[in-house]
Amino acid sequence: MTIKPTKAAPPLHLGSTPWSVSEGSRDAFGLLCKSTETEVPDEFLQYIGRVVFRNGSDSGDTVCFPCPLREQEAMAALKALEGCAAAALADIRGPKREREIGVTLEHVASFLMSTYITNIDGLDKCSPEAKERIPDTDLNQAQSILYRRLSAGLYETRNRGEYYHIHGSLDATKTLEMIGLPAFNPDLTDYHDCVDTIEGAVKQFSGAELEKLNQEHCQAGAPVLTNEEFRRTAHGRAIASLPLFTVKPLSMNTPQVPFPESADEPSQCLQGLRVIELCRVIAGPTIGRSLAAHGASVLKITSSKLPDVPFFQLDVNTGKHTTSLHLKDPGDVNIFESLLATADVIIDGYRPGVIASLGYRPEDLAEKAAQRGKGIVYVVEDCFGGTEKGAEWAGRPGWQQIADCITGVAWEQGRFMGQNGPVVPPFPMSDYATGCVGTIAALSGIYRRATQGGSWICRTSLTQFDAFLLSLGTYPADVQDQLRREHDPRFFKLRHHDSVEEVSQRALCSVKYLHPNLFAHHMMQSAYSEAFGGTVSWPRGALKVDGIKIGHVRPARPNGYDKPTWDGWERDETLLDA
Repeated sequence: MTIKPTKAAPPLHLGSTPWSVSEGSRDAFGLLCKSTETEVPDEFLQYIGRVVFRNGSDSGDTVCFPCPLREQEAMAALKALEGCAAAALADIRGPKREREIGVTLEHVASFLMSTYITNIDGLDKCSPEAKERIPDTDLNQAQSILYRRLSAGLYETRNRGEYYHIHGSLDATKTLEMIGLPAFNPDLTDYHDCVDTIEGAVKQFSGAELEKLNQEHCQAGAPVLTNEEFRRTAHGRAIASLPLFTVKPLSMNTPQVPFPESADEPSQCLQGLRVIELCRVIAGPTIGRSLAAHGASVLKITSSKLPDVPFFQLDVNTGKHTTSLHLKDPGDVNIFESLLATADVIIDGYRPGVIASLGYRPEDLAEKAAQRGKGIVYVVEDCFGGTEKGAEWAGRPGWQQIADCITGVAWEQGRFMGQNGPVVPPFPMSDYATGCVGTIAALSGIYRRATQGGSWICRTSLTQFDAFLLSLGTYPADVQDQLRREHDPRFFKLRHHDSVEEVSQRALCSVKYLHPNLFAHHMMQSAYSEAFGGTVSWPRGALKVDGIKIGHVRPARPNGYDKPTWDGWERDETLLDA
């Protein structure tokens, strides 16, 4: 598609009154604080009145995406609470002061599209040449071969009007063979032919039969439900009984943990803390990326024997060191144990039970922390949530599209687009938002460890975020009507079986046309990455807190790039002032 320059879109109007994203963000922030007040320290909530939602253009205060749910407002509210947490942490590290917390709404919108905006030497996710610049971690060709990539998709079942999202995860073979298709089909290279072939195979089964197959083969598929249907399920009722995240003590047998001493007040509120990140793809790594933006030393540990989506590393590895360890190898286990000995935070983004099966249950780690006399903060992010409630689907594997389909988000998107069926929303918005939720949970655990002692476990999930998002409601009918009039008609021709990549690329073209200022040079941060061999540009952060700096002191690097050590990390402080 050729995009022609255009003026920024005018603000959306509801009758004679413009729809204000900043006002909607304030409302969402109030609901967020109310719904999480049992989980965050009181000191965080004391900063509520110091939050300001800012916009420098019409795009900041208007709805930018062709979506019915209040994604921008939800993310802005989360960033505001993250800012309250950072301010409270800064107060216990240095002189307490009045701190204003600013959330820039244009940057919120950019952050929700981060993986589509981040680039290396101008090559973004949509550029074929970008693939050559990033090490290939798609070990099973689940992303690089179109036919296999579309094994993760939303398709109609044998029962008309019933839909199921199959998901081959990072290895499409099991899912394809499960529905009677070959793992590889070199003759299928056309997008529509691939979709027709896979949907044809899915239509041989009912939703119930696909559920049975999915469970037998341990695949990350799920039925596509309306929100009303989800809330009637046992799992939906369990999620409704939970807050957006939980922060609970694992043990209280270790003392308060003061922050590392510094000759001067640290420029960032988490400077000196060590974080081990055990995650892949987007949501979990976004927690690590955000903690790095607050100054923590975040070491992302992956295994060279496990696949990951290559391009995402350019985005979510910003600010970190990355190393490769295989935790079934005795030598690597010894190295991991040495890193664990001085770690403050662990982020677990795998399916519930995976890290525990390697010998690292949260309770065991808390016991080890007690032996060293310093507690840990264990942060869990997964798809379905509800582990602490023993919820029905808590142990199932899943990804963003699965959560969006199970909770009713996809049905809301489809209805908005005039479809009598669901459509997956554009961009990994729930992924980024869940990462932000996990960040707030982590900061709550860090604060409690510093002020109360003990070890803490923090839990959230994609499903819990989607439940919060849906609780905010859809935009009013007039706002949705104007979004449909303004955005590219080709976007609304998409159907339920169109992939998240196809949906996102069409939405991206439309947003670029209507809101070109979101993609302007000043919206980006850039730095040369020796690891990638080029200049990486990523969206600037949306959050500012008086008296501290928020930002990354190193650009992204590929998975497994660094030595497994806490020593000798580089910090480019000039990036904080750029």
